[in-house]
Amino acid sequence: MKVSDIYYHPQFRKSFLRLPKDIQSKAKEKVKIFKENPFYPSLKTHKLHGKLKEQWSFLVKGQYRILFIFDNSDVTFLDIGPHDIYK
Repeated sequence: MKVSDIYYHPQFRKSFLRLPKDIQSKAKEKVKIFKENPFYPSLKTHKLHGKLKEQWSFLVKGQYRILFIFDNSDVTFLDIGPHDIYK
């Protein structure tokens, strides 16, 4: 499955700009991989549970994740940051 379009929620943009430059760079690399194959093994893409059950997440680096939702072949990135973005 290839992702057609990626939309960026304002919260994602705000959080992205606050990240260290090395994490921003790594996130850009991971987004390229994600766009080609959202379930590429190194991304560790998974559906969330509980109050976030409609959302998904994938690994950027270490504790950093991108939180998103699928809408058919389109995706909206909701937030990026360490595990506390789930709260």
